[in-house]
Amino acid sequence: MRSRGAHCLRATLSLSRCCIARLSLSLARCACREYTGVTITRMAECEMEGVKHQVNEALLQVNRLEQRVHEIEQFYSNSCRKQPGNSKGSSFVKDRDKERHITTTKKQQQDAECKEAAAAKRMQELMRQFATIFRQITQHKWAWPFMEPVDVKGLGLHDYYEVIEKPMDFSTIKRQMEAKDGSGYKHVREICADVRLVFKNAMKYNDERNDVHVMAKSLLAKFEEKWLQLLPKVAEEEKRLEEEAAEAKLNVQLAEEAARAKMAKDICNELYEIDMHLEELRESVVRKCRKMSTEEKRQLGTALTRLSPDDLSRALEIVAEGNPSFQTAAEEVDLDIDAQSESTLWRLKFFVKDALQTRGKLSASTAGNNLDKGNNNNNNNNTNNTNHAKRKREICDALAKVSKKKRKNLAS
Repeated sequence: MRSRGAHCLRATLSLSRCCIARLSLSLARCACREYTGVTITRMAECEMEGVKHQVNEALLQVNRLEQRVHEIEQFYSNSCRKQPGNSKGSSFVKDRDKERHITTTKKQQQDAECKEAAAAKRMQELMRQFATIFRQITQHKWAWPFMEPVDVKGLGLHDYYEVIEKPMDFSTIKRQMEAKDGSGYKHVREICADVRLVFKNAMKYNDERNDVHVMAKSLLAKFEEKWLQLLPKVAEEEKRLEEEAAEAKLNVQLAEEAARAKMAKDICNELYEIDMHLEELRESVVRKCRKMSTEEKRQLGTALTRLSPDDLSRALEIVAEGNPSFQTAAEEVDLDIDAQSESTLWRLKFFVKDALQTRGKLSASTAGNNLDKGNNNNNNNNTNNTNHAKRKREICDALAKVSKKKRKNLAS
């Protein structure tokens, strides 16, 4: 399952992009208008250029943050693919325990080195115990044919290497067990495998009635009997190594998750700062716009009635941002255009114009597709369209009611 934090970041990032887009449009329009009825001076134009520069800087910063968000999403996406339908990795250690289990990279390396050294020491002890078994086998009276490599030329065994893929003998095993240059055995099972190979090679090349075959078979049985006595200790050590490896892997995973969590937190903080800065810029730009005329207010009221239900809800949210007492979710909404601040009016005007233009473009591009799909979707959308239409009628009626009241007051 994808991280909820990553989804929240994507939503926040989208809001920042929308905010930048709205501000950029506001700047473009306000640059063509007048400040308090006077044409923009050269200083005002320079000021607008400064604001545009700040917007561009914010956009670049958001683009960089988007790349970091993508990295976080990719991390959690990869984690999900590694553990499909399984939350063991996350549930094994509770969230509140993560900080306790996560250590610094340096500390993790030190712990890993200590555990590796301890594991090597334990394995050396197992190999020492195995050496006792090996010595008992090599001292058996029938062990002499296997003490040295097979003398292929001396015995005239011309097909030996065609039958035996990997020759092995006790002297080679002993040399590997005593190696000090790091080329020796790392695990006791490696020695066990080579001892078995000595006897199996002899049994493979020689006929069952051959003395060497009989001797190899007899010694192999004795070896297996002694190996079974050591095997529980070997299995216990292997289980311990597996648990330590799993713990080390979990610690690495938790450390990575902690790093991504910190990155996500930092990104959220940066996005919040960007949003606040953009909000301040937008307000400063809108405040410098001239006062909206009565005719423009009337046109704005009319344009509001043409919005889609979703856009209309967003328009009401803009009103509520400038007027906290305004109830956008009330059953009946009275929106008095004349009572709104200039900042709210200009924000509404920019938003409404953009929304209507966007809807017009979308309608033109999807008209052909809608004709083909309309019949199939009508039944599914009837209920939603009815609810949206009802809500839209309520808003439009409220606007008309306020306008009617004002006309009555002016007439009286």
